[in-house]
Amino acid sequence: MRRLTPRTVLSVAAAVALPGQAMAEGMPQLQFSNPLVLGQVVWGAVIFIIFYLILSRSALPRMEDLLRNRRERIQNDLNLAHNAKDAAAAAHEDLVKAREEAAAHARAHVQAIRDTAREDARQKAEATQARLAENLRQAEERIGRSHREALTHLTEIATNAASAMTDRLIGHHDHHALREAVERASR
Repeated sequence: MRRLTPRTVLSVAAAVALPGQAMAEGMPQLQFSNPLVLGQVVWGAVIFIIFYLILSRSALPRMEDLLRNRRERIQNDLNLAHNAKDAAAAAHEDLVKAREEAAAHARAHVQAIRDTAREDARQKAEATQARLAENLRQAEERIGRSHREALTHLTEIATNAASAMTDRLIGHHDHHALREAVERASR
């Protein structure tokens, strides 16, 4: 519960006593039995009506026009703002769509370049493989010819080697006998 302070008690007592004091002294401005008060009320009402008529015919219509123009201007500005916002949103959507289309086009272009590069690499690899196969075939043919040629001269080479070794070892050799021995050994 709130504690009452002396200041609060004095304020409440003054507020309670004031209407009673005003009634005791009376309020002369509300004594309608007095002819002066009645005249003041009548003249106040007449002046109020005149001011009302003057204001309602001249100033208030101008104020109404001013307020209507202001409302219309505000509404027009709001409409322009909404239209600008809608246009900005549409432009943003167009920009996003154009960016997505450009990205898709770029991806397709990159994929086409990759496919072309792969095809070029495949063709070059096939050409290189064919060239290497041809080189290998030619080398095998040369090796085969060299092998056959070496085999045809093998007897002669072996005979010459055997003759040179026999000369060195014993000092002389029989070429015909060495040749027959080499031919028998090669069979």
